[in-house]
Amino acid sequence: MPIPHPAKLKEKLRRIPHKPGVYLMRDRLGNVLYIGKAKDLKKRVGNYFQAGRKRQLQQPKVLAMLDLIEDVEVIEVKSEAEALILEDRLIKEWKPKYNTLLVDDKRFLLVRVDYGKEFPTFRLVRTRSDAQSHYYGPFVQGGTLRKTLQQMRLKFGILLGNVRPKEIGKGRFRLYEDARAEIYGHANELSAAQYHKRVERACAFLEGKAQEWLDELKEQMQAASKAHEYEKAGQLRDLIAALERTVEPDRKFKHDPRILKPEVIKQALNELKAALALKKLPQQIECFDISHISGTFVVASMVHFSGGKPDRSKYRRYKIRSFIGNDDYRAMEEVVGRRYRRLHREGKPFPDVVLIDGGQGQVNSALKAFLILDLEPPVLVGLAKKAETLVFPDKRPDLNLPEDSLALQLLQRLRDEAHRFSNTFNADLRSKRIRESILDECPGLGPKRKALVLAHFKDFKHLKKASLPDLEAVPGIGPSFAKQLHDFLRSC
Repeated sequence: MPIPHPAKLKEKLRRIPHKPGVYLMRDRLGNVLYIGKAKDLKKRVGNYFQAGRKRQLQQPKVLAMLDLIEDVEVIEVKSEAEALILEDRLIKEWKPKYNTLLVDDKRFLLVRVDYGKEFPTFRLVRTRSDAQSHYYGPFVQGGTLRKTLQQMRLKFGILLGNVRPKEIGKGRFRLYEDARAEIYGHANELSAAQYHKRVERACAFLEGKAQEWLDELKEQMQAASKAHEYEKAGQLRDLIAALERTVEPDRKFKHDPRILKPEVIKQALNELKAALALKKLPQQIECFDISHISGTFVVASMVHFSGGKPDRSKYRRYKIRSFIGNDDYRAMEEVVGRRYRRLHREGKPFPDVVLIDGGQGQVNSALKAFLILDLEPPVLVGLAKKAETLVFPDKRPDLNLPEDSLALQLLQRLRDEAHRFSNTFNADLRSKRIRESILDECPGLGPKRKALVLAHFKDFKHLKKASLPDLEAVPGIGPSFAKQLHDFLRSC
């Protein structure tokens, strides 16, 4: 017999889409009981309300939680990986009673490659603290990831931890002075350039290009099984599963760590001047990026680099105003128009280059914004993600700069920074909506009163901290309802 649940909840369950996302279980007061992620929201959430499942019998806390659930909220995202990140963020923010696995940072790890060293090492960290290093992840299971790094050391001959190679003359180094030189099975004496080739292969694996290695392991597993070496086959099976769970393609670029040095930045700007056929050095560059989750929470960011370095005082964030839905082209046209209409109105100079995160369609939309405003645009260029191709709004052919081009790496830094900035804004808005949705459960607090109190206290965080006198001071909120609202907020 199905587990009973209210008609309102039953209707919500029917409308949940077969999409990846995050779900929030709430009690009758709107308190978040549990937050989870799903590759298929409809299947995952629906499973909680099916009787006789072994998982529920094995986990009494699930059965206890089901008796308290009065509502379920779902947030759609683009991929399972994105659901994982959002789930982690929301759990840390809400700390739901029935989440026991993600209330701290132990589940999430990054692989850091210390490119600032002559011999880069691979290590596990929890935060991005070094601008000269490259980070891969986050990865979900720490045990799996540690096992993967050990296998990568055997496969590629990379260094883990704080190993310091010893110079032995003529540009050659010895990695290990002990038995590890034989255990790890790779040449122990080599040049820095030879070691960097090992690092490149290992990084390629972390970027998701590991299919060849996985195929080799699968062949070994099948061979071991045919030879009745079942213990070996089982170990290989577990290793393959660990690798497949750990590796997810991620957009990472091997920026030259020297790009942060002043003399190299100047070289990058000179290269960019030549690549774009500019008349002067591009000292001021702005980059735009659009961010949304399946057409919702559509926002944009603009970052500004001055002299090749971020100028965060000039960063801007935009909510899309002209339409509702998912249309990157219209969103790009709107925010570019808003930015340069304002600069023109205030008599401020335009940047030397405007970089667009996207391809031909996004670049043409940016140009359209200038044409509508009857303004002369700066140099416009798009950076298309698939092949890191530069595209233009005129008849110039697309341009592919070499991977080691400092000009390309400078543009990638701009694009990545704009992407980070817009994603942060998007996540902030999602969290704000989730917090404010609790107010919908407060009896007597309709849309008008809700807007009134939020406008008065600016956001839910300040509202929740409000005292009874503070609430009574809100125009249009009488003493009786102020007391009711105060009690409700204390119970959240």
